[in-house]
Amino acid sequence: MERLTSEALKREQERTLSTPRLRYSLLARVLFVGMDILYGRRCTLSKFKVLELIARVPYQAWEQVAYVAVTHTSSDPGFARRVFDRIRESRQQQDNEQWHLLILAELIVLRGLREGFVRFWLIPQFIAFIYYQIVWLLYAVSPSWGYRLNAEFEDHAEHEYMEFVREHPELEQESWVSVLSADYGVFKSLADLFRQIGYDERVHKEESLARLQAPRFT
Repeated sequence: MERLTSEALKREQERTLSTPRLRYSLLARVLFVGMDILYGRRCTLSKFKVLELIARVPYQAWEQVAYVAVTHTSSDPGFARRVFDRIRESRQQQDNEQWHLLILAELIVLRGLREGFVRFWLIPQFIAFIYYQIVWLLYAVSPSWGYRLNAEFEDHAEHEYMEFVREHPELEQESWVSVLSADYGVFKSLADLFRQIGYDERVHKEESLARLQAPRFT
């Protein structure tokens, strides 16, 4: 993923905040409302961690669908190669979401935030399991349905991160020192770190939107 400068990240934040959210489907709205009921409407590090745990799910599901497909394409090497390229793409997107999750988990530990086992581990795992089944089925029936739902989820995450930075100007004065920076990137402040995560979510959204009209593996 592209790493932006502090100035560029601020411009991208303004771009997000000035852009209306997508029109969310009923399924997406149910998911977002459910998250607000369970974890509150206000954005917190713990709520973001749950969001990132769920955000990995579509890429895991698509990767598994592609692995099934690639095992049945030995008679068409060109098609098999395209399937494998899709696997790599899904893997990269999933890894990026995993970095977000690791970063948030580290921040929560460093701040000594307490999280209940049921609310912040068991329930998110259950939501992720159900979401996986839904995404897998949508993608198997019509890839465009799966991509659209993922674009809605990523659009929601993009706006949530950018609004979180706007609502917490003190983040501009907090530095981010982490063992993860060598892999994810070095940023001037926590504000820029969250702007970068929000920007990543927009890139994922745009990738899904670009796939809406495409067949499964082209």
